[in-house]
Amino acid sequence: MPAPRLSVVVTRRLPEPVETRMRELFDVDLRDPDTKMTREELGAALRRADVVVPCVTDQIDAALLAQAGEKLKLIANYGAGVDHIDVATARQRGILVSNTPGVVTEDTADMTMALILAVTRRIPEGLAVMQAGEWQGWAPTAFMGGRVGGRRLGILGMGRIGQAVARRARAFGMQVHYHNRKRLRPEIEEELEATWWESLDQMVSRMDVISVNCPHTPSTFHLLNARRLKLMKPSAVIVNTSRGEVIDENALTRMLRAGEIAGAGLDVFERGHEVNPRLRQLPNVVLLPHMGSATVEGRIEMGEKVIINIKTFADGHRPPDLVVPGML
Repeated sequence: MPAPRLSVVVTRRLPEPVETRMRELFDVDLRDPDTKMTREELGAALRRADVVVPCVTDQIDAALLAQAGEKLKLIANYGAGVDHIDVATARQRGILVSNTPGVVTEDTADMTMALILAVTRRIPEGLAVMQAGEWQGWAPTAFMGGRVGGRRLGILGMGRIGQAVARRARAFGMQVHYHNRKRLRPEIEEELEATWWESLDQMVSRMDVISVNCPHTPSTFHLLNARRLKLMKPSAVIVNTSRGEVIDENALTRMLRAGEIAGAGLDVFERGHEVNPRLRQLPNVVLLPHMGSATVEGRIEMGEKVIINIKTFADGHRPPDLVVPGML
């Protein structure tokens, strides 16, 4: 007699091939319509399912985990970041947590370079003029930006994505610098032609572009605070495709408005989708709706990783992308 299929609750709509494969393998409750679950709905999911598949918009804290039923054994996160899940509390309750590392690396690095180019070359300003039908023709001094070749790029967080950004930046002729919790091996530094800075303050004060590529943890919250942002050159720009909480958004907004920082490209924000309205008013700021990993290929690969983690667990083995508390 075949074993009963796992009951799986998915909190948001996923790409159609992913949902179809889940339907084939599990007793799955798919989300329709594609809206964020309320806290009450999320609590109900934790009480009734063997496996819950959340994403970054679902805050699963200790209080919510206290509502989990005895059936719940795995939270298979759809995404690499798990700062929205209280992993330590989950493990204390015997609930495993998995994620999807490595899938979004290339897509996010592409978006980082796109934001660097958009800010330094004033692409949104030109686009706005064209869409408004206000372009009067070419002029020698119109929309002058800056050349990226030769600029110093300071990467904050030199993991998979940071290194992918470094490779792209080198192809554009940028000089790569980085600050990381641990220094890279010499052969990787040599491959990337990257200069390591033990002091974040010293690196920030010397760079033309700062790229944030580190996760949000208690130690990285407001890592770029008002004091550090003031170290940046007035001609420098900052780009963030990682987590909004790493930057003090209010301080950044004040400095951009005052001309103390030349520009910013932001795909993530400190308060989720609640963007500081003053940021929207600035012509030297490019704002995107958290679309760094938004490619068809990447989102399907994320779903495939989720399925592998669930299927491996169902077969009685350790999920390959198990998140271990203390290793974040």
